[in-house]
Amino acid sequence: MATETVAKPRTSVRVGVQKFGTFLSGMIMPNIGAFIAWGLITALFIEKGWIPVPALGGFGTNAEGAPNVGLVGPMITYLLPLLIAYTGGKMVYGHRGGVVGAIGTMGVIVGAGIPMFIGAMIMGPLGGWTMKKIDAIWDGKIRPGFEMLVNNFSAGIWGALLAMLGFYGISPLVTAFSTGAGNVVQFLVNNGLLPLTSIFIEPAKVLFLNNAINHGVLTPLGIQQSLEQGKSILFLLEANPGPGIGILLAYMFFGRGAAKASAPGAAIIQFFGGIHEIYFPYVLMKPILILAAIGGGMTGIATLSITNAGLVAPAAPGSIFAVLAQTSRDSYLGVILAVVLAAAVSFLIASVILKSSKTPVGDTEEDSLNAATSRMEEMKGKKSSISSALTGAGAGGATTAVLAGPVKNIVFACDAGMGSSAMGASVLRNKIKAAGYPDVKVTNSAIANLDDTYDVVITHQDLTERAKPATASAVHVSVDNFMNSPRYDEIVELVRSSNAEPAGAGQGTHLAETPATDTGTAPAADTGAEAGAGPAGILVADSVVLNGTATTRDAAIDEAGRLLLERGAVDSGYIDAMHEREESVSTYMGSYLAIPHGTNAAKDHILKSAVSVVRYPDGIDWNGKEVKFVVGVAGINNEHLHILSSIAKVFTNKAQVAQLEAATTVDEVLDLFGKVNS
Repeated sequence: MATETVAKPRTSVRVGVQKFGTFLSGMIMPNIGAFIAWGLITALFIEKGWIPVPALGGFGTNAEGAPNVGLVGPMITYLLPLLIAYTGGKMVYGHRGGVVGAIGTMGVIVGAGIPMFIGAMIMGPLGGWTMKKIDAIWDGKIRPGFEMLVNNFSAGIWGALLAMLGFYGISPLVTAFSTGAGNVVQFLVNNGLLPLTSIFIEPAKVLFLNNAINHGVLTPLGIQQSLEQGKSILFLLEANPGPGIGILLAYMFFGRGAAKASAPGAAIIQFFGGIHEIYFPYVLMKPILILAAIGGGMTGIATLSITNAGLVAPAAPGSIFAVLAQTSRDSYLGVILAVVLAAAVSFLIASVILKSSKTPVGDTEEDSLNAATSRMEEMKGKKSSISSALTGAGAGGATTAVLAGPVKNIVFACDAGMGSSAMGASVLRNKIKAAGYPDVKVTNSAIANLDDTYDVVITHQDLTERAKPATASAVHVSVDNFMNSPRYDEIVELVRSSNAEPAGAGQGTHLAETPATDTGTAPAADTGAEAGAGPAGILVADSVVLNGTATTRDAAIDEAGRLLLERGAVDSGYIDAMHEREESVSTYMGSYLAIPHGTNAAKDHILKSAVSVVRYPDGIDWNGKEVKFVVGVAGINNEHLHILSSIAKVFTNKAQVAQLEAATTVDEVLDLFGKVNS
């Protein structure tokens, strides 16, 4: 595994603001589609829109003489704030927190009578957090059968109280804040001072502090301004792609080495894709280039102010396509000029800086770009999903990531998330626990179910590229052997180096030969097996064969699959899926073990959880590897993980593998798997 770069835990004010901004962004960004929909409806159907429609735009009266409500007003007054509030509550306490947060926000909306985006960003997380604390009061104390009653009424009662708090308490405060902030913005506009905001915004972008400014203040104020005036300049204070493209163009003409070579591709991603962070490393290479970004930003804002141009809704991401799609009908000239002039000024300033500066002796442009990219990722707190476009990291290259803190969440991923990944997770979990880090979570998952919340992702080498898109921020480790890969020791060392040294650390170096005893601190999938979840329910005597008749890999898969079929655990289609899985990625685990199982798509063919074991004393060829034990796996709702954990522990212990090879009765096999977790 490639050497990993681990960032030390950061506690600066900048990091705190960055985390706060990320939290605000997490409430806004998932709902940007709704903002765009509102912006398009507004641009098209309001009275001054491209296609004025009274019933949709909310102007004029209907046939009965009543004012048209339209879509524009209700969407911005109710839909968008409630979506933000639900998302914020859900981030704190799941679906339950989201519902309570949305209820509370309704009180703020009705009490204020104006769009309450800031109120939603307060009440949503507040509702989720308070509901979480209230639930903790009677957690585990509710009598069986009363859970639904207590949960529903507690959420309803607390939501109603929060709505009243929002109506009488939060609403006036947020209204006053919004009015004050709007007055400040208007003061800056009236006095020609708005361009000065670039002095703060452009450096903030490079330091990843822009979310706190953009999504915390500018977007809510911009929405309010757009509702009143039909457009807002605030949407382009940060999203203007001009300053960034100007810097990249300067590198294209006057840069050197890797920076010059990579600038054209970065320019396309930044300008057309709207991913502004791709130009940040170019600024970090030569920090004085921030002057070019500031100059370009000030020019763009001044142009917008002079031409009275703006957007009707946020442009996210900051692509030229998104900017033009959200441009007000009367603002195309001003917006295009703002982008072009911002790019021109940024280009001129950056060109002068690049032509007059030299690369430090002993450094190369490639080294500088790589170092700047690493600095960017350290400031961001995680690996950048687009950094490979700058550093040239190929798909097959070693994976290097920057960890924002200690490793706490590791996942093994395979196609189905059922067999090989479960056993690999069990092996590594024991190693990490033995090293003194029982709080590090090690789980398994199907690749299709991955998300970008893991610190380390471990996959078979043939599946790594499938896992990367969904987990771009994680360290990726490829293995060819889930049972005893040497990579596991490297991962344990990564955990050790990224965490504070615990008492008794360093005791896990002998794990490969002496597996750790399960102390019950592993995730629930491996502990506390219920009836039917342990060996007695998943693995039974009828499903163990001590002398298999197969002589080839495919015949062995059939033999293990037929045992599952005879148990009534699967239908015949599952055996076909076991072969399909084997053709895509081998299920050989090491230590003479293979665990064939179906693909992720074959889970509909599983009727109940079951495991079969077939021993081949003389061994069979499994893609060039000798296999003596074939374990067929079919699992529903992780019921099979307990027995797989037992099997994994046995096969990481050479003495216990020898006992399996010497076993003369089925009971000996069942007893060995049953006792290992006792």
